[in-house]
Amino acid sequence: MKLGSLKEGGRDGTLIVVSRDLTHAARATGIAPTLQAALDDWHNAAPRLNALYGEVNAGTAPGRFPLDLDALAAPLPRAYEFVDGSAYLPHVERVRRARGAEVPASFYTDPLMYQATSAGFLGPRDDVVVPSEDYGIDLEAEVVVVTDDVPMAVTPAGAAAHIQLVGLVNDVSLRNLIPAELAKGFGFLQSKPRSALSPVFVTPDELGAAWRGEKLHLPMRTWLNGKWFGEAECGVDMQFSFAELVAHAAKTRPLTAGTLVGSGTIANQDTAKGASCLAEQRTVETLRDGQPSTPFLKYGDSLRIEVTDERGASVFGAIEQRIAPPAR
Repeated sequence: MKLGSLKEGGRDGTLIVVSRDLTHAARATGIAPTLQAALDDWHNAAPRLNALYGEVNAGTAPGRFPLDLDALAAPLPRAYEFVDGSAYLPHVERVRRARGAEVPASFYTDPLMYQATSAGFLGPRDDVVVPSEDYGIDLEAEVVVVTDDVPMAVTPAGAAAHIQLVGLVNDVSLRNLIPAELAKGFGFLQSKPRSALSPVFVTPDELGAAWRGEKLHLPMRTWLNGKWFGEAECGVDMQFSFAELVAHAAKTRPLTAGTLVGSGTIANQDTAKGASCLAEQRTVETLRDGQPSTPFLKYGDSLRIEVTDERGASVFGAIEQRIAPPAR
């Protein structure tokens, strides 16, 4: 099934069930007022939501209405936790090679992960508002999963059963702020503002054969200012599955229902597939030409992030955003 949230009913939105083709929806408030409420009681809520999903697709759901993607908030407008990995090591390898550094052997067995911003997510059509263009504004097209309650020290095999939803995230990064922050040895803060989520999240069963081994096996397509930028394969060159990432996050603490776990920027060894972030493209240019030629984002620039199935149909809906200055 596919789930989203309308920009109504308060800060956490109103839960809706969305048709497979993303054209219609029905409010699910008789089951759960918000997606977080549904995740808190997922064992009971999921079968009822799935039944409503069948009715929405059949055109028989009470109150079924045409879906306006511009009316959508993030499926989870705010979450208890968002931890983001870096599971695509081609990206890490290239970045380190560009600065003459080796990749530590531990990176191939122990996932990279950091605590990301979760107090508020941008909707799929919301502007990315940044105080200054000088911060080095970048997109990062990633896959994200949402869990129910995950016990501490869960194994990867056990973690797989706790992945309940899959979606996309534009993990906005401010590249020119990152070096000084990391030099302090205490992680990201100012360099990682709010991210944007795809219009809908879907259950893994909805993905069919495209979800196997706890990885998404479809291309991540990105456009900048209407021009093709990349279509890296999500299921290729992913060093750690989502089950392994969830288990890593839960090694010393349980995860609360509604926790988001990100894949990190999608990247392949085959650079002909393009890139999923500007930093990746700039690194490829540096290795090839000695210096980058692609600029970071400026005010007025637009981006689009989308995953389509084998028939070309949008799976999660597209994230479409513009870069904007703060309102005066």
